[in-house]
Amino acid sequence: MTSTRARVTLTDATKKDVAAIVALQTATAQRLTADFGNGHWSHLPTERGVLQSMRESRVFVARGPSGIIATLRLTTKKPWAIERSYFTVVSRPLYLLDMAVDVTMQREGIGRQCMEEAARIAREWPGDAIRLDAYDSPAGAGPFYAKCGYQPKGAVTYRIVPLLYYELLL
Repeated sequence: MTSTRARVTLTDATKKDVAAIVALQTATAQRLTADFGNGHWSHLPTERGVLQSMRESRVFVARGPSGIIATLRLTTKKPWAIERSYFTVVSRPLYLLDMAVDVTMQREGIGRQCMEEAARIAREWPGDAIRLDAYDSPAGAGPFYAKCGYQPKGAVTYRIVPLLYYELLL
């Protein structure tokens, strides 16, 4: 479905956004669990966890008329599941984490616009690559990241979790 919605813009989340981010991420986790069964995607976020993410990295939100419609996080800190040896050697990699789009608005181009915005922000950061991992399962977003121009860099199993690595050079 193609949306006629206004262009999505990511802005830094504030402490006032924490409850809405938790609600959005919870709804996404519940939808994935309903569609694909229990898995690592079934983990429910907490306000404490979102606040910690805000201290350690930059959490972004996209807003619509009814509130927050998407969120993602960019960080310079390598996540536990990323193995650097799979990626291109660069000076300033950023890592994209915790992306979620309102389940009632998925497949309307919001996720793709968020990925484009993340790349714009990363270039200004400055970063020279965005790296991420996705579950290697039907619940994973690997095909979505590939459609957004991210290159597959490998498949690994990390602590029993099958993952796919993706990278976008900036």
